[in-house]
Amino acid sequence: MQPTTAAPMNTPAKAIRRTTLLFVGALLLGILWNAGFAHAVRLKDLASVKGVRNNQLVGYGIVVGLNGTGDGNKAAFTGQSLTNMLNNLGVKVDPEATNVKNIASVMVTATLPPFFKVGQSLDVTLSSVGDATSLQGGTLLVTPLKGLDNNVYAMAQGPISTGADPAARGAARQGNHLTVARIINGASVEREVPMSFANKESITISLSSPDFTTISLMKTAIDTYLGGAYATARDGASVDVAVPEKYRAQEIALLAALENIEITPERRARVVLNERTGTVVMGDNVTINQFALSHGNLSLQVKPPPAPGSSSSAPQADTAAVGQKLVTLQPGVTLGEVVRALNSVGVAPRELIAIFQAIKAAGALQAELEII
Repeated sequence: MQPTTAAPMNTPAKAIRRTTLLFVGALLLGILWNAGFAHAVRLKDLASVKGVRNNQLVGYGIVVGLNGTGDGNKAAFTGQSLTNMLNNLGVKVDPEATNVKNIASVMVTATLPPFFKVGQSLDVTLSSVGDATSLQGGTLLVTPLKGLDNNVYAMAQGPISTGADPAARGAARQGNHLTVARIINGASVEREVPMSFANKESITISLSSPDFTTISLMKTAIDTYLGGAYATARDGASVDVAVPEKYRAQEIALLAALENIEITPERRARVVLNERTGTVVMGDNVTINQFALSHGNLSLQVKPPPAPGSSSSAPQADTAAVGQKLVTLQPGVTLGEVVRALNSVGVAPRELIAIFQAIKAAGALQAELEII
């Protein structure tokens, strides 16, 4: 039988589609190629020390100085807030006389990093809670920022920035969200979060992604570095490290040394699919068992090699019939080889997602399938 000859792709649409497929194929191959090599990673990039974390702060404030873009009649709490603030400042006003359009109620949020001291500055974010149309050009009045324990940890105040282009006119040219704003260094820390490693007998280090193999490797690396059995694995995520005698009163030096220990973490066999964008990310250690799949004009088979003397069973793409594409692979191939074979016959990323889901449902995909 004479092989069929494809029509030349001489139209711009077909040329663009072919270029897109080649780009996607090259991108996936690059990801798979890099994923096939395991690299040593510093402990500080894999884990964190128990107690060393950010703390979220929140407060309610008022933005003034708006050019008629503030809260309207539907946000009565804004006028009440202004009345209360003026009363606290010794200005007696009629609550019904505070219905102005140049103020807006906002929620103020900030993140307090660990070890920040009194007097240091934080960036704050302001989000409108009323019906204001824009916070541009406003100024935040002094606002206490509280933690979950209801204590005030910072005070925020200052002129805000929405990042808007004053020269822009009309929604078509306005690319910024005018009801959310920022104040760089807009809050001052007033209370510290107590945290100390002095005189500690042990320190707990926790993995960001729990894994029994990686935690065992981490324990071994720490013991090797310290020259003794100082690390104890509590579970698949945490290791307790007893402070050696030579590091007593030098716990910070111990942590600085431990966080630079390098280990090669275990990589789980996982395939991540994003149905909204058609993105597929996977490791090259994902294997496929024997199966047969038909998807549109594509037939994919993973079957044992033929008997000796027959044609080669290496990954190939042949024309089984007019308009029908056949891909034949051997059991135990990696998902990377499957992707390369499918891309060779022009399978698009969204088609790959449907194929992977079908293979996983059939029990032939030896990996965790995650759809985001």
